[in-house]
Order: sequence, then structure tokens, then C-alpha cells
Amino acid sequence: MTSLLFDLSFYVAAPFWALMIFVPTWRGTRRVAGSPLIVLPAVAVELILLVPLLGDFWPVVTRPSLEGLQSLLTRPEALTALWAQIIAWDLFLGRWMYLDSRERKVHPLVMAPVLVLTVLLSPIALPLYFLIRLRAGQPRWTFADR
Repeated sequence: MTSLLFDLSFYVAAPFWALMIFVPTWRGTRRVAGSPLIVLPAVAVELILLVPLLGDFWPVVTRPSLEGLQSLLTRPEALTALWAQIIAWDLFLGRWMYLDSRERKVHPLVMAPVLVLTVLLSPIALPLYFLIRLRAGQPRWTFADR
């Protein structure tokens, strides 16, 4: 069951990534990615795994230590819960980057590799996007306009 949930955590996020990477200018992509709820399927997978382990996770997150985390992550279901959380976070981050880049008119051919890198290694992709963002135009609207 844990192996299935590990795979499922990515499969439930993949369609959203595919939209943002392969059809970024389609109006439907903007509508789908416009909702932060796209991360909920991956979060649901995480919760299925996390809730039964909450008693084991709680001490590790409230009093973090390397040894405590290492011990917890020797359990496949705990590692899979963490993996699902990473998938959900990467999708949330990628969603923001996609929406922000569309507002700033960053070309989709520039963003596609950045979004792929976000799926694979978001800690490298985020600073890269910040550099791209510095060179991009201002968004079409600001909060002052609303």
C-alpha cells in the first residue's frame, strides 16, 4: 500500500505540471492553475499516511533533531508521507511561478525548463526563477489597482 501511495503522490500532481509546462497559454491552464486547490490531491495522499503516524511525527517536528528525523524516516510510510509533502509543496511553488510568469509575460519557452527543474529540484529552480523575474516586466496589475 505504501508503494502505491508513493507513486500516487506524483501521479495526482503530474496533470497540473503537464498543463503548466506543455500548454501554458491555454485559457484552461490558467483557470486550473489559478486555484490553490490543485495541491489537495497530493496533500490528501500525505494525510492518509501522516494521520496514523502523527504521534511519531509530532515530537520530530516540535523538537527537531537529525537523529529523530533519521529514525522516523527509516519507516517507509513516514518517508512516503514526507515525499507527498514535497510533491505538494513543489506543485504549490510551481503554480506560483507559473502564474507570476504569465503576469510578467515571461515567454513559455523560458519557463518550461524552469518548471521542469522545479519538479526535480525546486531549491535550485526558485532562485533561478527569481533571477528571471528580475529581468521580466512588471505584472499587468498590482494590488493597488484592485
